[in-house]
Amino acid sequence: MTLIELATKAKDAKYLVAGLTTEEKNSAILLVADKLEQNSETIIAANAIDMKNGEEKGLNPGLLDRLKLTEDRIKSMADGLRQVVALDDPIGQITESFTRPNGLEINKKLVPIGVVGVIYEARPNVTADVFGLCFKTGNVVVLKGGSDALESNKAIVKTIKAALTELKLPVDAITLIEDTSRESTKELMRLNGYIDVLIPRGGAGLIKSVVENASVPVIETGSGNCHIYVDHVADIDMAIDIIENAKTQRIGVCNACESLVIHEDIAAELLPKLNDRLRQHGVLVRADEKAKALMEGAEAATEQDFATEYLDYIISVKTVSSVEEAIAHINKNNTGHSESIITKDDANAKKFLNGIDAACVYVNASTRFTDGFEFGFGAEIGISTQKLHARGPMGLLALTSYKYTIYGNGQIRK
Repeated sequence: MTLIELATKAKDAKYLVAGLTTEEKNSAILLVADKLEQNSETIIAANAIDMKNGEEKGLNPGLLDRLKLTEDRIKSMADGLRQVVALDDPIGQITESFTRPNGLEINKKLVPIGVVGVIYEARPNVTADVFGLCFKTGNVVVLKGGSDALESNKAIVKTIKAALTELKLPVDAITLIEDTSRESTKELMRLNGYIDVLIPRGGAGLIKSVVENASVPVIETGSGNCHIYVDHVADIDMAIDIIENAKTQRIGVCNACESLVIHEDIAAELLPKLNDRLRQHGVLVRADEKAKALMEGAEAATEQDFATEYLDYIISVKTVSSVEEAIAHINKNNTGHSESIITKDDANAKKFLNGIDAACVYVNASTRFTDGFEFGFGAEIGISTQKLHARGPMGLLALTSYKYTIYGNGQIRK
């Protein structure tokens, strides 16, 4: 089936899906969650093919970690869907209501966007997350996953379609484009009239390509060059624990810490201890001159290191003399994703919160919390680093548009 034929089916399905009741949508999502767990062996077997191919292709450990599915990860996918069910359905909500002097009653009502296209890389959990969020908001989704996760994605979509078929609901509510060529990606990016919005999820190269080449409207999700700044007055043990978590819990995710900014007054006390902790995980440090002298085995950092999302066991370290210098350095090098300050100084915390230009800004916490599930959204369709329509973890509300409904009693315009 050609891409146009698949897109046509998706477009036809969007009117059916938009008309489903909250109860119908919730029942389908719950059944999908159950079937994902029931079919975990089949899904993991398909994932094993992708993992083997990825290892043979030499994918780095971060990408392989993103690709890997286990029973626990499938259970997390299912639990995320159940959390989506527990959330209020925004569709049909009236967010504004007012009456004009001529008597017209005007209401602003939340509605589905329509057909949501998602282009993403080797993260098969995205397949289930995106379906749950889109279906709950009455949207149809067209998925273009990367070749590295093709077998995993096929198994998950087959499971979702089986649930929809069992409930006699539109199976074209979800479509997986199995052609993983660049040509099909380019074609999808230009399907105006079929795809209402396109959301890329992946590395900087993918996102840049979609933003520059798509004629379909794009919500830009970001790569994550996330920073942690340790202020001159900070709890050393807290800082080390937070940095260890943010950097090493999962290295291949966009909310992992890639760069440290350290106040020079605390560097001598913090950095040797931090270096010992990071070396336990095999993390390579690339540091400026002051930090390098305090961290055994560290390499000299280049300016490019401070602006790099590694998705690997590598971290950059920059020393600064003030919170203002830290803010300027981070704003120069970040990707607008997630930044954190570790401090006991409330005034500096407020400066950081107000001065940093990013979707999520933390005080005394790990950047790893930038996640739809952790924010209570059930899942996320992406983390938007732009400022129009949606920003940060994108849950249900980010997948709605609105229309005005107007009641009159015979008014005519003079």
